[in-house]
Amino acid sequence: MDIQLGPRTHDQPQNGVIVFDTATPEVIDRLREITSDRSDRILALSATSLPRAAGSWDLLRAGASDVVTWTGEQAHHIAERLRRWEAIDELLACRHVQEFLVGDSVVWQTVLREAVEVARFTSAAVLVTGESGTGKERVAQLIHELDPRPHKKKLVILDCSTVVPSLSGSEFFGHEKGAFTGASAPREGAFELADGGTLFLDEVGELPVTLQAELLRVIQEGTFKRVGSNTWRRSKFRLVCATNRDLEAERANGSFRNDFYYRIAGCTLHLPSLRERTEDIIPLFRHFFGQVHPDRRPPELEGAVRELLVRRAYPGNVRDLRGLVLRIIHRYLGDGVITVGDIPEHERPESPRVDGWPDQDFEDSIRCGLARGASLADITARAADVATRLASEPAG
Repeated sequence: MDIQLGPRTHDQPQNGVIVFDTATPEVIDRLREITSDRSDRILALSATSLPRAAGSWDLLRAGASDVVTWTGEQAHHIAERLRRWEAIDELLACRHVQEFLVGDSVVWQTVLREAVEVARFTSAAVLVTGESGTGKERVAQLIHELDPRPHKKKLVILDCSTVVPSLSGSEFFGHEKGAFTGASAPREGAFELADGGTLFLDEVGELPVTLQAELLRVIQEGTFKRVGSNTWRRSKFRLVCATNRDLEAERANGSFRNDFYYRIAGCTLHLPSLRERTEDIIPLFRHFFGQVHPDRRPPELEGAVRELLVRRAYPGNVRDLRGLVLRIIHRYLGDGVITVGDIPEHERPESPRVDGWPDQDFEDSIRCGLARGASLADITARAADVATRLASEPAG
């Protein structure tokens, strides 16, 4: 087994190749070791054909980004793959991207790399999912900016949760003068405005099924009619949608159309919650401080303040953190370390629980599970299983 990694610069991910004869347990373990706590991309190159198809999946699960069996014809594919990874790294490392979407955690860099790749190297429709406040609109803006179309036009944003059902046709398709009461002048709808650019449909899960059916033709064929018109118009745009809903569940119960889902989800990006990327909380604090005071260096944080920021719950995720940072800045005197006195009273931690539980060990165990990629559902199920087992054990 041989491993070749690219040069490491400022803790940036490495691109590398691992060469092996057989996908032995030792190879699998070595891959896990290399990629366990980093976002390195490793191409697994087998000198001989893998003896079973499952071997490729084993290598991917262990951390490989691609698996290739060496033949003379594969040299070009390998070179192209490494060049693509290098180009993505260069985009990720540029100052604009780093300041536009802040965070160095593995989970955040992984999803950001996916966003950069789909934006720059494809024209696919993108569905961005995640809890409220995780940065879905920012990702949509980044996808638009990195889109390489030479004569790209503007980004058009439409919040589907604010569309009044009776006026939805006008919002999306536009209308002609006199099409309905109050239509005193013609109007361009979102599809027409987005021609040549990008259309971002925020909260797309809020669209009723009937409206989804109406929009499907435009997304599939790029043709539509204004309300009150018999003339077909054409519009060509890149589509980015976002939702905090579970569209898989919505599809199962019939409140979201399968055909519409497949059209908007050419690529799906799931943004992690802030509790899944706690390493990014302090860098985000510094970033938001810099937005308010661009001419000043972010101050140091007292240990208790740092602990509060990292351990606090953020139901609104990054948006919630930003609000807290602004409230702290308003109290900060502007000189020296930020101390506990700069924390608003209603943001200060409660007194410790009298019974002493849940304790730090309990929180550390959950934090460890999140860091290793376990979902909240996995953690909840495991906790329930362990509690059931312990409760059923005989006392003493």
